[in-house]
Amino acid sequence: MIGLLRPSDSIRRRLVLQLLAVAATLAALMFILVRTVADAAVEKAHDNLLGAATLAIAEELRGGADGVSVDIPYAAFAMLGAAGQDRMFYRILIGDQTVTGYADLPAPTDAQGLGLTFYSRDYQDLPVRVAAVNRSVLVDGRSKTVQVLVAQTLAAREAINDQMAYRAAGLALGFFALAAFLSVLTARSVLQPLNRLAEAVGRRGPHDLRPVSRDVPSELAPLMGALNGFISRLRGSLSRTETLITEAAHHVRTPLANLRTQTEIALRQSDDDATRATLRGVIRAVDDSARSAGQLLDHATVVYRGDQQAADAVDLAELVRGVAQFHEVLADMRDIEVRVSLPDDPVTLSFDRLLLESALRNLIDNAIKYSQPGGEVEVTLTSDGVVTVKDRGRGLQGMDPMALTRRFQRGQNVDDVIGSGLGLTIVAEVAKAQGGSLRLAEREGGGVCATWVLSLG
Repeated sequence: MIGLLRPSDSIRRRLVLQLLAVAATLAALMFILVRTVADAAVEKAHDNLLGAATLAIAEELRGGADGVSVDIPYAAFAMLGAAGQDRMFYRILIGDQTVTGYADLPAPTDAQGLGLTFYSRDYQDLPVRVAAVNRSVLVDGRSKTVQVLVAQTLAAREAINDQMAYRAAGLALGFFALAAFLSVLTARSVLQPLNRLAEAVGRRGPHDLRPVSRDVPSELAPLMGALNGFISRLRGSLSRTETLITEAAHHVRTPLANLRTQTEIALRQSDDDATRATLRGVIRAVDDSARSAGQLLDHATVVYRGDQQAADAVDLAELVRGVAQFHEVLADMRDIEVRVSLPDDPVTLSFDRLLLESALRNLIDNAIKYSQPGGEVEVTLTSDGVVTVKDRGRGLQGMDPMALTRRFQRGQNVDDVIGSGLGLTIVAEVAKAQGGSLRLAEREGGGVCATWVLSLG
């Protein structure tokens, strides 16, 4: 039955993959957010240093009758050098005239007022960040605007940005790993009620058809309703099947018994040899049909009750004694002695009594049926639940013992004996359902030894 299951997908895998997709998206957004914030923070910090250096130079501007003088402080470039090994450039202008510094350092196009202005340019084939500030200085009694430019390359800033990017990537990967672990735990937790429900149903025996009653999340309520509905329908169907088997057994056996009785009466009243031979053939055919129908119904009962067995406490010794006594009449008719050996103490096991009785009946009946007149059938039960039935019949004649347990399979040397080929099948299937086994072996001196091992655990 398990081999028939063909799961198209796994809910757990699907849930984990969806959670991982969400986690990957959040990790990517985290990386972008951290990288953006870090880049903005680094740019702001470097701009502040660059602006401080520019203002430090602007504070040293002095005006006089001869022009503008400036004493560039060492601290201005020292603070820029502390940020990294970058190149620095400066330029001081009065109007369009460069007073000192790099005359080709690009000036801002929209600087107004006395506040700081920041902009980025390419200078000497390098990207630079430039800070510009305007100052008003008195020169020869007139106010003139002096512009101070300080530029710095971006190598240190880019190095810090790369370092922050690596850290952001590590943080995002760590977040994703944690989210993946939590996704697996979440999927397991979400599916745990479903797994517990499956375990509860799987622990039930084949005869337990009670409605499932468990506390489950509201999402599983439709599944619980459908499962209990199916169990209810199955219970009704099995009940109808059992009733049908019982009624079929009655309606098939009773007419055949009546037919046999009427045929025997006709046989006694007939004086014609041909008619008597025909009636004997009818009796034989009726016996064959009755036996086949009975064993077919027994087999159907075994198949049905094998899945719906009632666990009764059965004294196996008492059961063996009763079945053996029932067959003594048939054995006496064929001048066969049935010898029974039982332990002194009861041998108790928990199983369906009807199935055990059906198997024992077929096992002993087979031994009597195939024994020679005047022979002996030995039935032995041990205290550990092993039933042995020995006869002095025709033996196995080299046949595979396991082949005789298949349905409708009979020996090659029993064509003259009425049988359906289901007796040993019933015994073997009851043994399998009970957890035991059936072994057939050629008996020394002729006959068959059938060993039926039952589980007492």
